[in-house]
Amino acid sequence: MSDDDNTRGSPYMNPYMAGVLLGLVLLVSFAVLGAGLGASGGIARIGAWFSVCIAPGRTLASEYFGKWGAQPLNYYLVFMFAGVLIGALVSALLAGRVRLQVERGASASVSLRLLYALAGGVIAGFASRLAQGCTSGQALSGGALLLTGSIVFMLCIFAGGYATAWFVRRQWHD
Repeated sequence: MSDDDNTRGSPYMNPYMAGVLLGLVLLVSFAVLGAGLGASGGIARIGAWFSVCIAPGRTLASEYFGKWGAQPLNYYLVFMFAGVLIGALVSALLAGRVRLQVERGASASVSLRLLYALAGGVIAGFASRLAQGCTSGQALSGGALLLTGSIVFMLCIFAGGYATAWFVRRQWHD
């Protein structure tokens, strides 16, 4: 981010305050729902709903989508996912930080950046459904419960991120 970007819109929230607020939301989720937070479950159920709209019989017979029934949107993570999207948009609009752009380094073309983003999203989405959960559910919810698997998972995520960054860092050097 350049100095010019810092002059547009309101300043970002203090990251420590944001972390405390996220922790409180997670605490409320455990207290009220008896379950943690995650994102991929909501997205998968939205996909199941689209599938039910197009081919209900085939969807309900599916081993993957069928277990959610004819109303897959009746699930708390669908509402959490929608709330995150709406809340982020409202926050960005109120802070004056909404503009259409593609973040990239000077040596990366827009199409290359979008291709990398698409490839990363497809890989992460596929992996989250294969693992039956996403990094936010694993890191936030499992980490809050101090589950050994979640802590090892996050260490591996950071190590993998650093290793992968070596391959794409040339795209961000200006």
